[in-house]
Amino acid sequence: MAPRIQLEKAAWRWVETVKPEEIKQEHIELAYRVNLPACKRGACRRNCKGNPNCLVGIGEQAWLGEIDENAFHNIDDPNSERREKNTFVGLTNLGATCYVNTFLQVWFHNLELRRSLYQCHNSRAQEHNIESDYEPQSICEHLQYLFALLQNSNRKYIDPSGLVKALGLDTGQQQDAQEFSKLFLTLLEDTLSKQKNPSLHNVIQRQFCGQFSYVTVCNQCGRSSALPSRFYELELNIQGHKNLTECVTEFLKEEKLDGENRYFCESCQAKQSATRRIQLHSLPPTLNLQLMRFVFDRQTGHKKKLNTFISFPEQLEMGPFLEGKQDQKCVYELSAVLIHRGISAYSGHYIAHVKDARTGDWYKFNDEETEKMEGKKLQLGIEEDIAETVKSQSRKPKCSKGYHCSRNAYMLVYKVHKEESSDPSRTSVDVPAFLQRLVDQDNHKFEEWCSEMADMRKQSVDKGKAKHEEVKELYELLPAKDGEPYEFIPLDWLKKWLDDSTATKEIDNSLFLCSHGKLHPDKVGESRKVSLQAADLLYEHYGGGPRLNNSSLCKECVGQRCRVLRLKNQLSEDSKEVSSLVKRTFSGEGYWVGKASLRSWRQLALEQLEEDEHETKHGNSQTNGQGPHTNNSKEFSTELSEGNEDEMKTFNEDIVCCHGGLSILETERKLVSYEVWTKLRAYFPKAPEFTQNQEPCRQCITLEQEEKDNEAVSKMMALDQKNQLLNLFHEKNRPTLAKWPQDTDVLYIVPLFFVDEWRKFIRRPTKSSPVSNVSNTLLLCPHGGFMFTYDSLINGDAQHSALAQ
Repeated sequence: MAPRIQLEKAAWRWVETVKPEEIKQEHIELAYRVNLPACKRGACRRNCKGNPNCLVGIGEQAWLGEIDENAFHNIDDPNSERREKNTFVGLTNLGATCYVNTFLQVWFHNLELRRSLYQCHNSRAQEHNIESDYEPQSICEHLQYLFALLQNSNRKYIDPSGLVKALGLDTGQQQDAQEFSKLFLTLLEDTLSKQKNPSLHNVIQRQFCGQFSYVTVCNQCGRSSALPSRFYELELNIQGHKNLTECVTEFLKEEKLDGENRYFCESCQAKQSATRRIQLHSLPPTLNLQLMRFVFDRQTGHKKKLNTFISFPEQLEMGPFLEGKQDQKCVYELSAVLIHRGISAYSGHYIAHVKDARTGDWYKFNDEETEKMEGKKLQLGIEEDIAETVKSQSRKPKCSKGYHCSRNAYMLVYKVHKEESSDPSRTSVDVPAFLQRLVDQDNHKFEEWCSEMADMRKQSVDKGKAKHEEVKELYELLPAKDGEPYEFIPLDWLKKWLDDSTATKEIDNSLFLCSHGKLHPDKVGESRKVSLQAADLLYEHYGGGPRLNNSSLCKECVGQRCRVLRLKNQLSEDSKEVSSLVKRTFSGEGYWVGKASLRSWRQLALEQLEEDEHETKHGNSQTNGQGPHTNNSKEFSTELSEGNEDEMKTFNEDIVCCHGGLSILETERKLVSYEVWTKLRAYFPKAPEFTQNQEPCRQCITLEQEEKDNEAVSKMMALDQKNQLLNLFHEKNRPTLAKWPQDTDVLYIVPLFFVDEWRKFIRRPTKSSPVSNVSNTLLLCPHGGFMFTYDSLINGDAQHSALAQ
């Protein structure tokens, strides 16, 4: 289909050969383009603007193709929130709490810790009324409930906000993960120590606590002193090292104490040079190794992250590092790796890789997402391949079999190796009945929510399918067949009707009406011609109006547009002919035309035609049968009295007086022939008309005579006053206070303003008004007295006064 502008030109091409009075129905239908061929699906890429028969590309594609049920709703499948079989439960990230989630998953997979927590006394949970929601209070209660949900919940992930709130953590700010681990274990140890069950008092120590000593040997006397201590994790420096063994070796290496760091020896009773080292005496079942990736940068005064690659084994032999037990086997197996992704110590993301103690499978825990690794081996490749904002200085080294290498691991968790046992209690932990009851309550709520979401989803799908069939059937009824009744529906309304994401309102045709209450020709491109059957169904279902059918094609608008377009095409030729006719002499009746109008009539005609064309174009202010505003003679006179030739907007208004009659100024008008006036009248049908026999305005003649009489009186008055006050007019022989005229006892003071205004009247009596009042109030102060002193008058300070005899 041709572009919109070409369609509009083609719709009015017939005006070149058809006069307004010769317009027939076929011309009206051409103007409204009702017989343009309808577009076929596949032929048009998009909807054709300007063709009322194009019903392609208005949103029908979604209804005519195959049904996609997901398009009928915005509700996710509730089963996507359900925990998959043989998987673990994730934890919601509350903003910046991913570091908390990683530790919770690691501690949950410590079966001994979980089993001990389940044994904690919890009267609140045991006595809880199942009809209300359970709200834990203490840290221990929160962990109990959280671990029970992680173990037996039907949800894909659970919300740890209760525990996070109880810990007083800021969910929007990332904390130091290593510091959080220490503080939390200390807090948990204190909480368990207050339990009634004595076996729970030392759970944390039994699981995580080891023993070492700081041993110092005096170089002078050889005395050895040991300071025993316990640890929950070993903090290993990684700077300058490549593997875990080097880090542990450095942690235990001998340190020299000399100079300012000399040691005070009790035997020598003096500061002596000495050596100090750490001796490991015992290791816990769960060995936490903190890789010190986050260190203080003395140059910047802030923490920074060390992106050093560190190699670590799946099996760690700690026997050689134990004091006095170097020959004994002390094997640990890797059970968890905590990862920090990112280059900054203050931001990034934490995830955990944890080994399932029951199956030996490795899982990745990334907040809500849990993923089982393929095979039985830990896989860190994905974490290390993440693009950094700065390029690493070193390439990833090759790892031997049984080893892993990472530049993002910041904590390694090893568990002491135990021989495989057939006792299932070692690898299974049952949720106590009082906690399982709470889990069942939460699972019931989850299942109810899933059922409710599924019902809502099904209702939306059923509703969508029903509307799909309705719209599909109705769309196929839209095209109007040749010779059958039709109506016009707004294109924008049809698009919204086919767009299921927006609510369909009633049909509104009010903005499409012309000043005669019919369909405006300019609005036909924004509407679509539909069959009467389809229109009846649409109005029955959605309402609205006014309804526009084939009788709504406006003949008046088409005729006016035809006249304007024809005159615009004829203007150039008529301009030449009028210029030629005006120069000729003529006989018979003539018509008065303003000379200013005659000089600029072509420009005025063009402006008038554009204005008329604009009136025939659609405007929201010309609807509901109200026609365009028209000028009358009163408005002509108002424009003339308030404007000038440059502001003239209507032809011949320059010879209209303020009373609406013919101007008395004959020099401003010219007599033209009937032939000239007829041509001009075609362009300005509303212009004021004055024949040759038209008498000038009687009121203007009377006013002119009165003005002449008044001017004569003013001249006589001015001459008389000048003769009487000749010296005052010429400013000659004026009295002064310093030199009084002879035989004068009194001098009078008048304002200079009065004298200036009086002289103006004397000089130009026909242009100025006579002065009727001296108005000495100008010389008075606010209290009513004379505002000048005698001295000020003598010194000339009174510039606004004059003396008179």
